[in-house]
Amino acid sequence: MNSRETLKRVLKWISPYRLQVTVMIILAAVTVLTTLYAPILIGRGIDALVGKGEVSFGKLRTIVLELAALAAATALSQWAMSLLVNRITYQVVQDVRNRAFAHLQQLPFSYIDSRQPGDMISRISTDVDQFADGLLMGFTQLFTGVMTIVATLAFMLSINVKITLVVVVITPVSFLVADFIARRTFTMFRIQSETRGEMTSLVEEMVGNQKTVKAFGYEDRAYERFEKINERLKDCGVKATFFSSITNPSTRFVNGLVYTGVGIYGAFCAISGRISIGQLTSFLNYANQYTKPFNEISGVITELQNALASARRLFELMDEPAEPVDDEHALTLKEATGEVSFEHVGFSYRPDVPLIKDLNLSVRPGQRVAIVGPTGCGKTTLINLLMRFYDIQKGRLLISGYPIDQITRDSLRAGYGMVLQDTWLKSGTILENITYGKPGASREEAMEAARKVYAHSFIRRMKEGYDTVIGEDGGSLSQGQKQLLCIARVMLMDPAVLILDEATSSIDTMTEIRVQKAFEELMKGRTSFVVAHRLSTVRTADVILVMQKGDIVEIGTHQQLLDKGGFYANMYNSQFVR
Repeated sequence: MNSRETLKRVLKWISPYRLQVTVMIILAAVTVLTTLYAPILIGRGIDALVGKGEVSFGKLRTIVLELAALAAATALSQWAMSLLVNRITYQVVQDVRNRAFAHLQQLPFSYIDSRQPGDMISRISTDVDQFADGLLMGFTQLFTGVMTIVATLAFMLSINVKITLVVVVITPVSFLVADFIARRTFTMFRIQSETRGEMTSLVEEMVGNQKTVKAFGYEDRAYERFEKINERLKDCGVKATFFSSITNPSTRFVNGLVYTGVGIYGAFCAISGRISIGQLTSFLNYANQYTKPFNEISGVITELQNALASARRLFELMDEPAEPVDDEHALTLKEATGEVSFEHVGFSYRPDVPLIKDLNLSVRPGQRVAIVGPTGCGKTTLINLLMRFYDIQKGRLLISGYPIDQITRDSLRAGYGMVLQDTWLKSGTILENITYGKPGASREEAMEAARKVYAHSFIRRMKEGYDTVIGEDGGSLSQGQKQLLCIARVMLMDPAVLILDEATSSIDTMTEIRVQKAFEELMKGRTSFVVAHRLSTVRTADVILVMQKGDIVEIGTHQQLLDKGGFYANMYNSQFVR
């Protein structure tokens, strides 16, 4: 996407506000015309002062009153225009940011998993701000600048055609200089935006994992990485600033030529009597008014190139294909039975690295299924397919007897309760976090859920209890306490199917025993998938799936697999036998 295509996209976002833009253009025209009519009055005033033998005070009085009225009209229209420009700009920016964030929610997990979070954050925050600044300057200075140039030429033509031709002949030099610089600044600002996004990603990574950074003594290496990115950001920033900074002096030089040409030729015309001294004064004022927008536009071009580069990155995010929408005939699963069936399912994240090749599995309603195996064997992938975070590539996956791709995603996921190894809490109160999956739940229901997972006692000891406000990372809560809140959140939802992905890995042994009792009660009559590395947590499962390299290599109860003396028995003995 080049700068022209990006600009077309920007104009499409502005088009819903065409009425406000029209009013803004009218106000800009009023501002320009009242500003440019002033030199004519000044010229008339000078002619009234240098008349033969007398000064016309009556004319001067009228001219002064007209100038005062013009100044008031100019100030009022300029104020109204600025107010309208701000409103249009921030409405457009609000629309773009809302659309970008909404689209981010619709992107498939394959995109999210393959991108740096900091870069996506940078596009929606920093790049949108850069876009807003450029759009604001473009409205306020570009429109008025262009209109000033056109109107000034018209006023000069009304005074003297030949002197105006001097201005017109020299003018194209400014356009050539501005175009030459603009082509180079866009590329530089694009690279600057991309590098800025890379830096945001690194900072987000380092700040979010500061304990790990310090624990492994990674500070120096983190600084080296930051320094390299910062060096590249400095280089592209210097180049972008250099090319943009030469715009103003270049156009000022051309403007100086225009003013000089008008002054010299106009002086000869005044001496020969073809124009009056007042008209020459008006012309010199117009020459100055005419060249001033070129200086402003040169600065606007720099900001616009920066804004377009940022807009391009934003549009690239918005152009990413969204997750396919549900089929119009897709079924809304009102009540999941808990029956799950994998039939010759195949899936891989990368075509050249096969993972799940031919998975066959039948789970009856209410069955407790434990999934164990070494890291990278496909345990979490199985959960991703169940939740339809990723779509299967071969075979069929049936949920409650229906193909998973024929069920709406919302109704499918509404039937699941999921507790992950990595806790996530939102900024808000303890109560808001527990009721996250069931916003309409009462306070008593939330408290009962917390009691069942043994979280009520530590919540009650907090200063504000359930109204205690915590940050996104859980604030001062321990990892175990945060996990208990996540488990309480699922307990409150009372789902048909449970997915526990290392759900008790961050909880101490005594707490784990209590939580396991709560899970035992919760899992009664419900289909449950338990992903575990700690094999002590899967002994009571109805069936244990042992996975290796994407395949189920063993299946059975805990005792059956131990008696078999195979892969599971080796894993179990490695944990408990010394």
